Amino acid sequence: MANFDDVIRASMQLPEVSVSTSYATPALKVRGKTFCRLWGPRDAAKADVGDGEVLVVFCDIDEKQFLLVEGDGSVFTAPHYDNYGAVLILLDDVDEELLATLLFDSYLLKAPPSIRRRFADE
Repeated sequence: MANFDDVIRASMQLPEVSVSTSYATPALKVRGKTFCRLWGPRDAAKADVGDGEVLVVFCDIDEKQFLLVEGDGSVFTAPHYDNYGAVLILLDDVDEELLATLLFDSYLLKAPPSIRRRFADE
């Protein structure tokens, strides 16, 4: 069981991460670009996901279907994100290792090349 505070803690070890907002919801950014954010309560209510927090992360559009099929049940999508490289994560249900992987991948997608190169060199 995770919450947005856990997402912050897991992400603050990455270079140049800042806590901010996006679409009036709490978000994390890398050099000003959002790489994850909480899904708004109105959106979550429409998707009937209960009271738990839902996190939006970005992914390659080609990888999206794999994440939806092979995920642990905590990864899903909504019509708003059809044909777009993003998935939703039920933080109450997600495995910590999967969450860390999805956060890191989303971070790398949004990070500028100079930051991505740091990880490629390691």
